[in-house]
Amino acid sequence: MAGSGKTTILETLYKITKESKKDIEPVEDLKKIEKASGATLYFDRGLFQSTKQKKIFYRVFTVAGQSSFSPLRSKIFQGADAVILVVDSQSMYLEDNVESLLELKNIAQDKLIKEIPLIVMLNKKDLEDTINEENFKHVLQNEKLWYESNHELSNWNPAIYNTCALYGRDINIYQSFYECARRTISYHASRDGKGGDDNFPLPYIFKPPEPPGDLGLAAQTQLKSYAPINEEDLEDEVYCQYCGRKFTKEEFYSHNCRKSPK
Repeated sequence: MAGSGKTTILETLYKITKESKKDIEPVEDLKKIEKASGATLYFDRGLFQSTKQKKIFYRVFTVAGQSSFSPLRSKIFQGADAVILVVDSQSMYLEDNVESLLELKNIAQDKLIKEIPLIVMLNKKDLEDTINEENFKHVLQNEKLWYESNHELSNWNPAIYNTCALYGRDINIYQSFYECARRTISYHASRDGKGGDDNFPLPYIFKPPEPPGDLGLAAQTQLKSYAPINEEDLEDEVYCQYCGRKFTKEEFYSHNCRKSPK
């Protein structure tokens, strides 16, 4: 949802992996398109590389959470290997978080957990009056995104992390991404017949591509099985967060929306 801390999380991940030796490291500057207030206007993008398997790269996108950006979120999802749902854990925003989860379910079309690993960050746990892991587990159960222990997919239930995005006070930021990356590789390895976790949720709904000769290419191969993301298209279109009208970036800055709050 909007304002949940997605950009701050990505900024902190950059700092952590740049300043400390980790299993992933940033390989270019974080790309942000934001408003003067610092809120995401369009999307953020980061590129990370595995330090152990140099052929594996992770492209991480965050997308503005306002309802008018739903078409963009849907477009970026086409090609996603994994999803991290960032939740504003303040109790007063629970319904807004559920709306975001419902949108994600609709976009994913029954692929979450079965084909695409899902991680949940309960962010802003440095604040008071926040929901806990059990609270959000109930939400996931209600939306059939949590399986009982006797179910074949139970080992792949979403990992839920309590997080604080503020660098220097950060909690579980790197751990959340590490688990997301670990599950992504395990899903690919099992799908391509190269081992991985024996509890990998099979079968796939779609026919997977031919397995690559090197496991390090698995992540890139998976992207080709989806409609590719045309980043030029992403950068040439923006949407008004109030009326939902689509513009080029040049048109957007001259738009004076009548629906915007005074």
